[in-house]
Amino acid sequence: MSLNMGEKTSEDQKYKEFMMNTYSIRLASFVDWPFTEDCSCTPAKMAAAGFYHCPTDQEPDAVKCFMCQKELDGWEPNDDPMSEHKRHSPNCALINLKKDIEDKTMEEFLKLECIRQKNKLMKVAETAMKEFEHQAAKTREQLELLAKNL
Repeated sequence: MSLNMGEKTSEDQKYKEFMMNTYSIRLASFVDWPFTEDCSCTPAKMAAAGFYHCPTDQEPDAVKCFMCQKELDGWEPNDDPMSEHKRHSPNCALINLKKDIEDKTMEEFLKLECIRQKNKLMKVAETAMKEFEHQAAKTREQLELLAKNL
């Protein structure tokens, strides 16, 4: 049984998500990133702020923090990735780390990984709750319609 609403998360996908702990892997995700030079939100700065690129057809500049799972889009050339991350997710463990993420000890890495896993599960649970509430509202409407026709 999968927690993500019927979609099975493959082992490959879990591995890719885990590897986003690494700056170089996050950086490599910015293949078709629209801002590359003469701006504040370059791929290097985005990856350093914990983001990886996860574009959609509707949001080609969508990114997600590998730690807090915060998703942001609508980037402007002068947006500073670290400042935007702090503004939108002030409690992110990555943002509150007092040293460069690449310089953390094994103990710090494992603590951060536990936090990342918790955040991921919370995001999955939040999505499931929203879907449940949506389905419950639809069912309520159908029941009310049936009751009117009795």
